[in-house]
Amino acid sequence: MTRCRRLSTAVLLFLAIAPWTASAQVQQLTQARSRTVIDGVVAVSDVKLPYHWDRRNHGRSGTAEFDIPIALETSVDALYGLYFRRLGNAYEIYLNGRLLQRNGDLAQTDSSDFAKAPRYVAIPHYLVRQTNLLQVRIRADGGRRGGVAEPLFGPEAEIRSVFEREQRWRVEGSLAVVVLSLFVGVGAFVLWLTQVDASEPAHRGRDGLYLFAALAEMSWAVRVADAIIEQPPVSWTWWGTIQTCVLAIWLSSAVIFCMKLAGWDKGIHGRRLERCLLGFVLVGSLCGFASFQFDRTWVLTGWFIVTAILFASFCGVFIFSAWRSGNTMHRIVAIPLAINVVVGIRDAMVFRLAESYGDNTYIRYTSVLFGLVLGYVLLTRFQAATTQARELMRDLEAKVADREAELKRSYERLEQVARAQERAMERATILRDMHDGVGSHITSAIRQLESGKATSSGVLDTLRDSLDHLKLSIDAMHLPPGDVGALLANLRYRLDPRFAASDVKLEWAVGLVQVLPRLEAGAMRHLQFILFEALSNVLQHARATNLSIQACDGPAGVVVRLVDNGVGFEPCAPFRKGLLSMQERATAIGAQLAVRSSAEGTMVEISIPA
Repeated sequence: MTRCRRLSTAVLLFLAIAPWTASAQVQQLTQARSRTVIDGVVAVSDVKLPYHWDRRNHGRSGTAEFDIPIALETSVDALYGLYFRRLGNAYEIYLNGRLLQRNGDLAQTDSSDFAKAPRYVAIPHYLVRQTNLLQVRIRADGGRRGGVAEPLFGPEAEIRSVFEREQRWRVEGSLAVVVLSLFVGVGAFVLWLTQVDASEPAHRGRDGLYLFAALAEMSWAVRVADAIIEQPPVSWTWWGTIQTCVLAIWLSSAVIFCMKLAGWDKGIHGRRLERCLLGFVLVGSLCGFASFQFDRTWVLTGWFIVTAILFASFCGVFIFSAWRSGNTMHRIVAIPLAINVVVGIRDAMVFRLAESYGDNTYIRYTSVLFGLVLGYVLLTRFQAATTQARELMRDLEAKVADREAELKRSYERLEQVARAQERAMERATILRDMHDGVGSHITSAIRQLESGKATSSGVLDTLRDSLDHLKLSIDAMHLPPGDVGALLANLRYRLDPRFAASDVKLEWAVGLVQVLPRLEAGAMRHLQFILFEALSNVLQHARATNLSIQACDGPAGVVVRLVDNGVGFEPCAPFRKGLLSMQERATAIGAQLAVRSSAEGTMVEISIPA
């Protein structure tokens, strides 16, 4: 293990200084004299950089000062640079007693953390001597990976190029991973909110695959964002616990995502495993809290080791099953899983077990593969669901079109039946009117002739009434609906010869009256019958010499009056058949019929509402 760690460190150092190994002026500083203060106890010793605080001091908090000598062969007259891959948590850098850079407060523990990003310091040439003393003072909090990485010292151009390359990878690369993870996570969450899964009615029809994909990516975004957050919003104990919790959520959500993709979440075993993963998140959070609150880094290290074993085992089972099943989608997911397992084990060994300091985690970059594959799976699933929905929609549209066509045919048949019924009712109404009017008069004429007592003039009047009623019934079929004035004009046209033959003077007082649209053909026939019955009574029984026909617009409609100067009748006597029929027809059309009679004459008033 020790040999492997040394080899890994040598390779990393070679890659770091490879671009400028040809320059003899660039130095990698590894020798220092340290003075540490932990719980008031001062310790002085010679150390070799890098200095990993948690490894050397078992996760306890404290401060330290490092004196690092720098010897140059000749004096310099150019700008120099100083580079640390990792430094802090808080730090101050001095060269020959001159403060070069400061970040954080050395006296304030459990606050900001500046050990996450690489650090570059520009050094003016007038500060550089042949014999120099570099002093680095740090404040290190337990469990926060504080310490001092081996610095690089040399010409500004060469040192800055190394810093900028590391800055792109560690800071800008982390930001890109955060943005990608949030994009995939939010997209998956939106899909979970909007898409339904008919196979999961107990979960309101939503597909859990989208939900756990969203949880995995959004929790990973929070985890990676820690690399660029130097001033956490809460104290380190709680911030470190949150970071452990989101890591556990990421791992658990990724496992459940794979289970749902493979169909392993069905049944009692799947539910048990989901409950176990929930317990795993709680245990991880408690281990993180204990580690950071009580400076017991071994607790969190133990949790990381167990986590690596458990999740590597699950990934191995999933990868083996994916390759045996031949499912293309499962194999696509298995590839980034295998890569992340290998890289995750490497990172766990380097960061939790090895003595090296300043290394970068690789899983934050390889996790991009899993995020991209996860997004591909979700888009593929969404596309399949959308295609299925479109097919269902086409089937539904076809069924709706067939149903509409069937309803249209049914409506047409009903409309034909309704028109036929309407015609039949119209015929029945006309026949009833002819029976009540023409038939009644002809029957009366027959009885008059059979009795032998009737005069020829009486029988003639009865037959004339019958003929007039027949003509008016035929005319009513062509009257405009609601045109009361036209109806009265038609009555005058038909009966005027009879009024002249009976020596009845007709006074016409019909003005321009409004049209009543609610009076359809049937109502117009009822109104015509009422008027004809009243006029027939005047001609046959009233012995009047003068008849006034009046029509005008009233407060709520049209008022029609027939006034004669005949002998009248007894108004208190029960209505005869003709008057009863007039009353029934007036009620049928919503009109009010008033009949007032005396020895001076009779008035029939019909009030028709609009």
